[in-house]
Amino acid sequence: MAGDYEVLIIGGGLAGMTAGLYAARYGRKTAILERMMGGASIINVDRIDNYPGFPDGISGAELAPAVQEQAMKAGAEFVMGEAASITRLGTRPDAQTDAPADAGTDAAAGGGLLAVASDAGTLRAPAVILAAGSTLRPLGIPGEAEFFGRGVSQCATCDGPLYSGETVGIVGGGDSAADEAMVLAQYAAQVLLFHRRDALRAQAAVAREVAAHPNIEIRWNTEITAIAGDDAVAAVKTRNAATGQEEETPLSGLFVYVGLQPNSALAAGLLETDGAGHIPVNLGMETAVPGLYAVGDLRQHSSSQLISAAGDGATAALSAHRYLASQNR
Repeated sequence: MAGDYEVLIIGGGLAGMTAGLYAARYGRKTAILERMMGGASIINVDRIDNYPGFPDGISGAELAPAVQEQAMKAGAEFVMGEAASITRLGTRPDAQTDAPADAGTDAAAGGGLLAVASDAGTLRAPAVILAAGSTLRPLGIPGEAEFFGRGVSQCATCDGPLYSGETVGIVGGGDSAADEAMVLAQYAAQVLLFHRRDALRAQAAVAREVAAHPNIEIRWNTEITAIAGDDAVAAVKTRNAATGQEEETPLSGLFVYVGLQPNSALAAGLLETDGAGHIPVNLGMETAVPGLYAVGDLRQHSSSQLISAAGDGATAALSAHRYLASQNR
């Protein structure tokens, strides 16, 4: 077999681990390259209520190790490391693929090996599944970078206990912001949720919980313009989007959940992305490069939900298996 593996998966979140589980069960020599422990960012999720099979919810710290163990039992290998780039080493002009026409690939070109450069070395495989996920987007305002780790955080589960009995802020209006506001409310005396619109974008069930919680106050139509303090966060400066009124609100910490940035830079030069950095794929999770797939938060039109990420991983693994079979591998 040419290459180090038949299927190489970049990213060990739920999408990547599910892809590894399925690829290994299809009998493919499979590796998952992950810079942290299996589960990636979901390890820090306090409670997941919308993943099927857990009517009372489950924490990320419970779900992730279970999926990792399942993938390893199926035969997937975990490699500790962070991917830096992907290159295509060559093609097999005599090979045929069964890639659908809407994949944007030259089906007659076939595929050579793909090389993934990482701090664990260069790994090669004819099929690579990009499951590198996304990174929480920063606000990009004065004081944010300066006070990161000194009052500015993006992990309520990690840092919430540090603010017991204090006033903290959280900015955002989606599922993550609402979920983390509920986590913070377990510790802080008051949680101020700053949202630039007049309604949350979070799922209705979570939004109702946030609105009803006695420790959470929602500041509608409010944008944070700067973070102030000396050695640590002491206040935020805000502007009302409707009236233009500016204020300064004292608080001890600020948690930022204003969207996601797909981690697609490692495929720069090999794949084109949309304006937001997502990778276009077809229904089989196939990209424009034969043998290369994108799943979860990385792919265009992703719902950014755990259940769909797992489905993406399974779909990509099946597509990769069929692709390899078409290449007589």
